Amino acid sequence: MPSVGIGSLLLIVFFALLIFGPKKLPELGKAVGNSLREFKNATKGLADDEDDQDSKKKNQEEVK
Repeated sequence: MPSVGIGSLLLIVFFALLIFGPKKLPELGKAVGNSLREFKNATKGLADDEDDQDSKKKNQEEVK
């Protein structure tokens, strides 16, 4: 899988500036950051729920 180099990253930023303009980019960055934070919290919650279910199953097996 190819990685994104410095040149490619600069090209992406340049086109983002052309499309959205310099005033919209900070808002878009903030929105993306909030979305990633929510996604991270949601996936962490799912992993915690799965761990809780696994521990409950182990406890029930130990009682039997």
